[in-house]
Amino acid sequence: MFAIVQCGGKQYKVSENDVITVEKITNAVGDKVNLNVMLISDNGSVVAGNPFVAGAVCEAEVVAHGKGDKIVVFKYKPKKNERKKQGHRQPFTQLKITSIKK
Repeated sequence: MFAIVQCGGKQYKVSENDVITVEKITNAVGDKVNLNVMLISDNGSVVAGNPFVAGAVCEAEVVAHGKGDKIVVFKYKPKKNERKKQGHRQPFTQLKITSIKK
């Protein structure tokens, strides 16, 4: 059984006991989170929602918070001696899928 869930404006294909990395959410580590289910597939039977499947719930547990790898943002204008260098680390949350119910 797997499901397509939505979190943070993005969609993820998940099964039970998967650990996914999503955009940062405000819940504390150990909290339970319910995700919006857009599609469920169980033994070949597929149920798609419009936009979400009615009555379906995907429960997840917050495992950790963190920051991604640093990326360098470098802007410059040629022949003007104008340069700007910035770094960015995107915050994320790791979720462990505990159950998917129809």
